[in-house]
Amino acid sequence: MPNQTIVCFGEVLWDLLPSGKIAGGAPMNVAYHAKVFGLQSKMVSRVGMDDLGRELLVFLSDKGIPTNLVQRDHTFPTGTVNVKLDEKGSPSYEIVQPAAWDYIHPDEAAKQAVKDASAIVFGSLACRTERTKNTLLELLELATVRVFDVNLRQPFFSKDLLETLLAKATMVKMNDEELETLSAWFGASGDEADRMNYLKKQFQLDALIVTKGAHGAAFLNENNHYTHPGFKVKVQDTIGSGDAFLGAFLSKLFGGASAEESLETACAAGALVATKKGATPDYSPTELFQNLKA
Repeated sequence: MPNQTIVCFGEVLWDLLPSGKIAGGAPMNVAYHAKVFGLQSKMVSRVGMDDLGRELLVFLSDKGIPTNLVQRDHTFPTGTVNVKLDEKGSPSYEIVQPAAWDYIHPDEAAKQAVKDASAIVFGSLACRTERTKNTLLELLELATVRVFDVNLRQPFFSKDLLETLLAKATMVKMNDEELETLSAWFGASGDEADRMNYLKKQFQLDALIVTKGAHGAAFLNENNHYTHPGFKVKVQDTIGSGDAFLGAFLSKLFGGASAEESLETACAAGALVATKKGATPDYSPTELFQNLKA
């Protein structure tokens, strides 16, 4: 790999919770958590020329994530999401549109960043407009490692879209509900390991990750099928837990850690973030195993 840097592509926004607004957007969350674990990360996105956009740029800068690849839009506002939490802390989302991140352009700075990076990380939500979808597809052609964080959000996905993105990916992360959806769409059957193997072969992936909330996660690569049972925690909310998992996992794996260590650290990161409010809380990797029990 050219260097140990990831480029995250897609939505940056504010999650509007009952308690106030918190910076979010799955790709930005991954960039943030990867940075916490020592992996350099960059963000390709777009914000409006408004107060919310300026605040997001300050947030990114404060967290050590460069803002030079975040474009400014004179027409559309910075993205927002109305978030509701159920009694278990699980969120539901109303993703407001249009938003500036719906109109990311393929500028030369973004292209060069992707060429130079270890990997690009992307999700399906950014493809809800043709403009940002086409930019993503153009950038994917320049990347050596392409990490697809499935992240299905109603109504912004389809079988055709997922088929396109899976075919472009080298590594895919999904949750257990998304595994059920994709298995039904693409004909995978059997137990979890069988379905993971089928999808990995079907789309010629190097690796596949399935997160299972409180029940941990599974990782399949060319060598083995690894599992971790997860950690029991008192959940405040689960916003960003999957993103923390992926950021930590990539940081460890790209840093040379074993599959087992990468998976355990990622499960711990996801569990720790679930004990805190919002997707991007302040924390340190030294907190990981202090209060977590498998």
